Amino acid sequence: MITGEPGPRRHTDDTGGPIRIGALAPLSPPGWAEAGRHLLAGLEVGVGEVNDSGGVVGRPLELVVRDTAADPLRASAAVEELAQLGVAALVGEYHSVVARAVAGRADALGLPYLCSSAVLDALTDQPTDRVARLSPPQSRGWRIYADHLLGEGHSRVAVVTQPSVYWAAGTRVLRDHLAAYGGTVDEIDAGALTPAGVCDALADRRATALLLLVGHPHPAVPIVRAVRRDRRLAEVLIGAPAGQPELASWLTSLGPDGAGVPFLSYDSDRLGPLGARVGTALADRLGEAPSFVAFEGYDTVAVLAEAMRSYGTDRASVAASWPHVTVEGTRGRISFSRVPGIGVWQWAGAPVQVVDRDPAAPHRLRVLHRG
Repeated sequence: MITGEPGPRRHTDDTGGPIRIGALAPLSPPGWAEAGRHLLAGLEVGVGEVNDSGGVVGRPLELVVRDTAADPLRASAAVEELAQLGVAALVGEYHSVVARAVAGRADALGLPYLCSSAVLDALTDQPTDRVARLSPPQSRGWRIYADHLLGEGHSRVAVVTQPSVYWAAGTRVLRDHLAAYGGTVDEIDAGALTPAGVCDALADRRATALLLLVGHPHPAVPIVRAVRRDRRLAEVLIGAPAGQPELASWLTSLGPDGAGVPFLSYDSDRLGPLGARVGTALADRLGEAPSFVAFEGYDTVAVLAEAMRSYGTDRASVAASWPHVTVEGTRGRISFSRVPGIGVWQWAGAPVQVVDRDPAAPHRLRVLHRG
């Protein structure tokens, strides 16, 4: 429903044609295609349910999917194409640097964009009313992760990194938050060292935790294997705040070595009836347990459909709906507000958890800390 308005506008539509929604996701390398597959599954389950219930103002939703392959230039070109195809709005994307390119181009073209799963705080250069986001901003999630490290006694932390705006932003969040409690963050350049060299550097720094701010599966998987086999580092915690261990390929690649690696999850272990029902539908579609990314995809469609039903299906009406729309999602009630330091409409109540795979049963996830 819409709040703060005289009431929802009633619509009539004589065309009966589908409402086209541009959907962006990394579906091929070098993008994290597994995350893209989960995101797309969530979007598709959401669209299927909307259409089975009669669509939006009597019209079905139709996803027009484009693979970004984690390439900002390719994503920007896709936004241009989708705008010309007449989509009413854009949804999706997982990689933060790509979502930033999408948000900027969509804003310039007057396209509303609901970002599903990217967390970089600076999603746009300037504040905009056209962009909204479901996933929590990086500064919030990574501070919660730092709190977990401190609570477990890890104040001397090393990060192994690759060049990226996203990794650099995460490192700043960790360093600033840990420094307030007397902690330190040392950087190790993944591009300059072999996995064995990373182990040597880690031993020299005497850090008690190593965080993987690198791509998956390479170089993350070889680094984890090397650290696990280095007797000098037997007591070192390996962490992956960006969430690499969430998806099944992590376990397939690493087996027991991939357990006990805490990561950020934007899921809830207290799902209500809607979340449980959608979780079953997502598992059936994916053939495996759905990640939080799949739930983000579903919730994206739930929000967009409600916005269109209540406020209008044209681009301007969708963009104007962000501060007013509220809907029950799989992981809580969703509404958008202005969050200090964030230039887009933000779901401030998105759940944040620190989770790992249980060493005693690596297929099972354990909640270690709730934000």
